[in-house]
Amino acid sequence: MPNSEVENFLQMMSAERGASQNTLSAYNRDLEQFLVFADVDNLSEISAQTVRSFLQYLSAHRFAAKTLARKLSAVREFCKFLYSEKIIGDNPAAEVLTPKQEKPLPKFLSVDEINSLIETANAKEEYRWQRIAVMIELMYATGLRVSELVSLPENAINYNKGLITVFGKGRKERIVPIAKQAQIAVQKYCEYRENFIKNKSSSPWLFPSISAVDGHITRDAFYKDLKTLAAQCGIFPSKVSPHVLRHSFATHLINNDSDLRAVQKMLGHENIATTEIYTHITNQKLQDTVRKLHPLAQFSNGDDIG
Repeated sequence: MPNSEVENFLQMMSAERGASQNTLSAYNRDLEQFLVFADVDNLSEISAQTVRSFLQYLSAHRFAAKTLARKLSAVREFCKFLYSEKIIGDNPAAEVLTPKQEKPLPKFLSVDEINSLIETANAKEEYRWQRIAVMIELMYATGLRVSELVSLPENAINYNKGLITVFGKGRKERIVPIAKQAQIAVQKYCEYRENFIKNKSSSPWLFPSISAVDGHITRDAFYKDLKTLAAQCGIFPSKVSPHVLRHSFATHLINNDSDLRAVQKMLGHENIATTEIYTHITNQKLQDTVRKLHPLAQFSNGDDIG
């Protein structure tokens, strides 16, 4: 019975909330782990203490606070669904507090590092690497999520207006400007795009794949190629990921005095507080600069400037 209710919950999340397949898979894994731990025949047997014990179990096995918070969120949403469907009498997860977690500042690359990735990929003869160069340039130019990048439709870019239409989380549409240089890179790529299409026929995707089940390049394939490319550029692979490219887009805009609300819209953030973390990077950079270059820095006792 518990597993069938999980299936019903996932169907609801897909149909009513537009949850992506990645989100649904994560929910499924987290709830499966929770139900194995709870070991109940009837979902009404789950209590707040069951949820707390689950978190304690995860903590004892050294799961990060961020992971605990994600798994608790999945359990909460599931219990909320069960309550709304009158399968349980109350929501046992509602009163369980989210584990506190520090928010690390996002990693980002310098302009030189991004240019190095693009130039190194473009220098290769294989179309595969030249396409990776285009994807890096497009992601850095627009701040797309990697899931949005790999699943872009072929007609997503309006070259006349210099805009790209993106369907983000929950299938919400947003319009993002795209720099001329990135537009030119994509147009050049389209001249050899057919090499990635089975039988060189047609594909609805901007970045098609002959072997991928979904018909377009996968996030995992792009991630692995980025790591390989980083190593070839002399950049630590651990420093580079698709999400770091998105962070770099936002950080460089904020560092160049872009409007925070505009960056929020381009990133597709629901809450501006999510975007404000990039101003913390700027503030930290300012503090580091003052500590290093100000004439009085040599007399500093190490306290923050105040």
